Amino acid sequence: MTSKLRRKALACAALMTCLMAPNAAKAIDIYPGDYTALPSGTNLALGYFGFTANSRLDIEGIGKIPKSRYQTAVGILRYLHYSDINGMPIAVQAFLPIGGFTQHQIGGVDARSKSGIGDLTLGFTVFPLHGADQPGGTTVGLTAYVSAPTGNYSARAPFNIGTGTWYFTPQLGVIQNLGKGFFIDAAADVALYIDHTEYGLKRSQDPSVQLQAYLRYQFSPATSVSFGYSGHFGGRQSVGGTYTGLKTDSHGLRAFASHMLTPTWQISGVVGADIANAKGGFRNDFTGQIRLMKIF
Repeated sequence: MTSKLRRKALACAALMTCLMAPNAAKAIDIYPGDYTALPSGTNLALGYFGFTANSRLDIEGIGKIPKSRYQTAVGILRYLHYSDINGMPIAVQAFLPIGGFTQHQIGGVDARSKSGIGDLTLGFTVFPLHGADQPGGTTVGLTAYVSAPTGNYSARAPFNIGTGTWYFTPQLGVIQNLGKGFFIDAAADVALYIDHTEYGLKRSQDPSVQLQAYLRYQFSPATSVSFGYSGHFGGRQSVGGTYTGLKTDSHGLRAFASHMLTPTWQISGVVGADIANAKGGFRNDFTGQIRLMKIF
């Protein structure tokens, strides 16, 4: 077997285990303002509903796999509680994706998928700086996320809502108040996956990095719009120690809007798409999500 054919076979094997819903398995997306350090005792309950359309599967070293696409409809339930330790603000949180695939094709053929409950993620944040409420001020948050393999997953299904393994995602979040209603919201994180074995083959994934940066404008304390960039890097996937040609490499633009309906209810939304063909995966043609938040 030639090296190219071997890589193609391994890529197909990886497709049988490594594809997963973006909201459930990729690095941790933020909304502008997420790293605001809220007063101790504050609780947030959030519900997300999102839809994605993805096409143009590209396997590095092989090329495009025609007639390959998938769509997802995923909701997320999330809870946060803010407190402090010796005067330093902290937050604890948990979130759980629920959803599935409305379309799932590889090479024009419907492929198996596993939908339902995704991986449960727990998070802990500390805020060593929390001055972005003042012009020129900065807020910095450090979060440790741990995700458990609680999601619905099958090694025989190319598309899975769960990952089938544990992963740890440290994230740095920054809010910079530029004054006159303008803010920079940025985050950087890296997803670290634990190797796992399916049917006698070791499956591993290199660390996957995500960078996010958004310019936000506050029309008022209740209403804002934001625009910026989200990119993924790394995440090379291997089966049996051989690179499959699949990884996390994408570059996209996002636009957000947010409004406080009442002092305790907020609605937010985001739309976006990739601006370049993915290398080693699917290109995202459209991402849309609505978020409803209750403060109590």
